[in-house]
Amino acid sequence: MSDNSTEFPKPPKAYKNLQFLNSHEARSIRIQCELEEPKARFEEEGVENTIVFFGSARTPDPETEETPSRVSRFYGDARELSKRLTEWSMQTHTGKNSYAICSGGGPGIMEAANRGAKDAGGRSVALGISLPHEQHINRYSPPELSFEFHYFFVRKYWFLYMAKALVVFPGGVGTMDELFETLTLVQTGKMEKKLPIVLFGAEFWNEVVHFEKLVEWGTISPEDVHLFKVIDTVDEAYAYITGELGEQPPVG
Repeated sequence: MSDNSTEFPKPPKAYKNLQFLNSHEARSIRIQCELEEPKARFEEEGVENTIVFFGSARTPDPETEETPSRVSRFYGDARELSKRLTEWSMQTHTGKNSYAICSGGGPGIMEAANRGAKDAGGRSVALGISLPHEQHINRYSPPELSFEFHYFFVRKYWFLYMAKALVVFPGGVGTMDELFETLTLVQTGKMEKKLPIVLFGAEFWNEVVHFEKLVEWGTISPEDVHLFKVIDTVDEAYAYITGELGEQPPVG
């Protein structure tokens, strides 16, 4: 007869073994978790369609600046556009047909996007990323729709999977990466759905990225410059996006 007092403790189940789950061998499992856990939460919260805001984390809130910088006005523009699009969605679409503003969850333009949705009394999505020196989820996104990803490519998947429109404010390397990957998917037909893309801030985009020169050099087709629309005001961006999305329920 065995003495229970001398029995060895049960070994951990594999799915509770944190040492294994954080190992190189379990990388594919961690990737799968970053695909499936957000999916379950989005379904639970009834989020199927987003309007995505990209832009620099370094864009300051002009209300906190002693001397407004060259780019600080874009914080207010992003906040106002987000607010108006959220109000439009709440007035014209219900349930799973509604649109949620989605940002990268950090400071700058991302914060402005989430803040604008909250100003309107609506919810928004924050798809954060763990970085060595940056960043934290801003306080304007609800916890149930706030995420922190480890893998950039999975985060970008969630940015675009539910996106029905995209607004890109001035930004740096990360913003350019997100923009050009999106343009590549649309240009090559890998993304078949209609996706209005707004480049907000005419002076910035016309100065920083010379798309016409790519046409002149023959590296893109003339029609590729019509994959996006350069816009300089909140009124114009609002009219363009709502006009493109229309009153019909979003598809796909």
